[in-house]
Amino acid sequence: RHLFYDPILSNDNTISCASCHKQEYAFGDNTQFSFGVNQSIGERNVPTIINAAFQSNFDWDGKSNSIEDQAARPIFNEIELHNANWSEVINRIEMSDQYVDLFCAAFGTANIDSLHILMAIAQFERTLISYNSKFDQWLNGQIMFTSEELDGFNIYNTERGDCFHCHPIGLFTDNIFHNNGLDSEFQDLGRYNITNNMLDQGSFKSPSLRNIEFSAPYMHDGRFTNLEEVIDHYNFGGYDSPTVDPLMKYVGVGLLLTDQEKSNLKAFLLTLSDPSFIDNPDFSNPF
Repeated sequence: RHLFYDPILSNDNTISCASCHKQEYAFGDNTQFSFGVNQSIGERNVPTIINAAFQSNFDWDGKSNSIEDQAARPIFNEIELHNANWSEVINRIEMSDQYVDLFCAAFGTANIDSLHILMAIAQFERTLISYNSKFDQWLNGQIMFTSEELDGFNIYNTERGDCFHCHPIGLFTDNIFHNNGLDSEFQDLGRYNITNNMLDQGSFKSPSLRNIEFSAPYMHDGRFTNLEEVIDHYNFGGYDSPTVDPLMKYVGVGLLLTDQEKSNLKAFLLTLSDPSFIDNPDFSNPF
């Protein structure tokens, strides 16, 4: 947690992991693109960090296969923390009195190395578990849904809305990559950049919809500023392309939801909000 919030990981001591992954936004950001060292700006919307312990790949295009692997990438990315090598990172940490004690307490050694740095960050991120939303309380029989929320759930979880294939109940992500009809031509090739598989062009990982109320803007490029725009995209049906996912069954037709049905679907999505997650002091800045 200290390392996650400490700008000591950036080459000029100005940016931390938490600069872009903010707790109040479900460990995402509220801007389309985020700033790194020297005000360099990214090209994709910052993903949230929610229930990462139960996910198998990371980043919008899945280029990281573990949380440790993902945690290393921003440290050396020139538009994020912008370090040249591990030596300079480790030297800064070793010069800080608190980290010698923290590493001794965590790992039983005062030897600070890249392995233990990444293990520490990853283990903190694995604690970021969200499980106490209104939906979870309803599922456990603790509360009742309103009629609007219940209809929204039925829309979500049936062919009426067809949301559940890519965002199944539970994690609300299938951990798989889809071309969800955002474009007919691609500015960002997404998963294809990793696999070189033509069928992956324009595909991105389905994000978890937990705490979606707090994580606007939406999509890999942050093009949608609110949930109404997201719902309208799927209600319109999306744009066709050679790689559009077969699960996008309503391309060119649309879901044809009424205004009331769209409102009810949004009402259900808001039940995935977990205020205890964004307010949990165990996840907050320790400094």
